[in-house]
Amino acid sequence: MNYKYRLALAAVVVTSITACSSGADSRRQAAQDFNYLDTPALESWTLPAGAQPFSNTNYTIPQRVYKGEVGTKVDIRPPLQVLELIPGVTSAIDGQGVTLFMPSSNELMKIWHVTQQLIADNKVGIVKQSADRIDTDWVSWTNEDEDTKISSRYTIEKSPNINSYRITLTDWREDGKVKPVSADNKRRYSILMTNLVMAKYDNMSREQARIAAAEQLKNVPIMMGTDRSGLPIIIARASYDDMWERLPVMLQKLGFTVEDRNRSQGLIDVKYRQPDDAFWTKLGTKPMNLTNDKYRILVGDLGNRTSLNITDNDGKPVTESVLNSIAPVFGAAFAK
Repeated sequence: MNYKYRLALAAVVVTSITACSSGADSRRQAAQDFNYLDTPALESWTLPAGAQPFSNTNYTIPQRVYKGEVGTKVDIRPPLQVLELIPGVTSAIDGQGVTLFMPSSNELMKIWHVTQQLIADNKVGIVKQSADRIDTDWVSWTNEDEDTKISSRYTIEKSPNINSYRITLTDWREDGKVKPVSADNKRRYSILMTNLVMAKYDNMSREQARIAAAEQLKNVPIMMGTDRSGLPIIIARASYDDMWERLPVMLQKLGFTVEDRNRSQGLIDVKYRQPDDAFWTKLGTKPMNLTNDKYRILVGDLGNRTSLNITDNDGKPVTESVLNSIAPVFGAAFAK
């Protein structure tokens, strides 16, 4: 069965999985050429007639056999690292595969279910399966930095007694032919499979957090208040983290286009285009007193509450009357 490798964790993330250039040649070859392979072998120095012999051991090249690849067989790609996407997890890489030590039995079961879901979603064949072990069929990789078609098989195991999870590459094919796998490829493709599982786990966790946050924010009380300077602001009775996750979706429903966000500074740049009358009738509120323009929403952390303020395209705070028209609209939108 085929599983196409297309990680772009932003591409987390995952741009670190491959080198910066593209194509097998640029990632596996020398910067210029391989003319050094044509260098003539060293020869013993022949003294000219009448010359006196002289020797100096300072520059003697040791006579030994060096092990390693040369020429096009040299792989210059940086080694992969296991992505740290699950809090509390530690990893260990050895000559056979990758082991993850989970912080609890609950997390171990979660990553096991994620693995089963990943296999099912991508129609990866299973040769043998038990409660604590899965032997996969061939997994085909589509990877731009390889010059052959790569396939591999894996054994995936969990050990509930020590809360460990392990991925081992067991078989290797190149262009459909079974071959011995090199140590570098065994490491690279064991880590690659591990990172796919970790990324799937992270995506599912984020989605569950988003759904949970949305449920919590369905009935968020929205009211007017003042900041420390006595200036009017909108106050939402929800945490900053919950509001930050939910605000972009809510804003888009109200006619805002989110153009930029900065979580650490609490800034959301938006462009507003007022919906038609039918929208406001369905929402059950009066339209906001905003013109079609660009605005900046300032999100503040007040502990278990969140402050919201809005500045216009010139950086000036909108008036209190405008905020008064926005507050009930935000409240109605969060309730939907």
